[in-house]
Amino acid sequence: MNQNNNNNNNNTKTKTKTKTAAGGGGAGDKKRAPGGRAEDEDKNTAAAAAALELEREEKRKKMQPPKKRLYRTRAHSNPLNDQSFKVPRHPSEVNWAEHFPAVAKNPEAKLEVENVDVGCGFGGYLLKLGEVYPDQLSLGLELRDKVTEYVADRITALRAEEGGEGGEGKEGCTYENVAVLRANAQKDLPHYFRKGQLRRMFFLFPDPHFKASNHRRRIISEQLLDEYAHFIRSGGRLYTITDVEELGAWMKSHLDAHPLFERVGDEELDGGGDEAAKFLPSASEEAQKVKRNEGKTYRSVYRRR
Repeated sequence: MNQNNNNNNNNTKTKTKTKTAAGGGGAGDKKRAPGGRAEDEDKNTAAAAAALELEREEKRKKMQPPKKRLYRTRAHSNPLNDQSFKVPRHPSEVNWAEHFPAVAKNPEAKLEVENVDVGCGFGGYLLKLGEVYPDQLSLGLELRDKVTEYVADRITALRAEEGGEGGEGKEGCTYENVAVLRANAQKDLPHYFRKGQLRRMFFLFPDPHFKASNHRRRIISEQLLDEYAHFIRSGGRLYTITDVEELGAWMKSHLDAHPLFERVGDEELDGGGDEAAKFLPSASEEAQKVKRNEGKTYRSVYRRR
């Protein structure tokens, strides 16, 4: 009996040693398990961080400034042609949060456009407005679809570059206060703006439409000035500049003759701190082109009575 008991005890000890050697749940294994999980968690965290950084890098690549050569278009468009794009029926139907998403998230911000750059071209002056007037919303209107697309992509890239990574652009601007949309200013303004809404309207280097038969297409005319006066608030301003002397004289004569506009003299403009007037000859791409060619510009600014 004693011998049998000893044999049984020896067998039990042998089995226990075998299990322990095979990793079958000994005390040492229980102590090592938590350390293994911690190592796995560290590896997972590092992998997640690497994946996030890769995602950010891909986003930065996509948000590179657009290249003009990829947005080829005609230099001018006929504003009297039937347009092939939709416009809202009423200003109340415009979803401005879509164009100014960051501003819309601020409950204290005023989600209302106050400055309009008509025929904004490639957006140089529009972006300058965003820098000079950071607390006001500025909108560019452009009839050409590819140019509108270029400006929209340019704004998106600047927002990602300046604001998306926590930084700021020139004058502390993150370009969340500027936007562009495709519209025909000779037809569509009542669909976007209400009476007396605008502080400033800009008409920079408009198409001169040289032929007398095409003068009806010009962006400044007696009929259109009635419309602009409707949307510009009392005390607001209308800005024009061109490098075509005849067109400059045309716009000036029509504005001088209109009862709801009065000319702002150069002395008041240059000495009164009108930042918008200050950058008329330099901020837009067309202005820079004229400057490179050593051309002359003709500026006129009018106050809404």
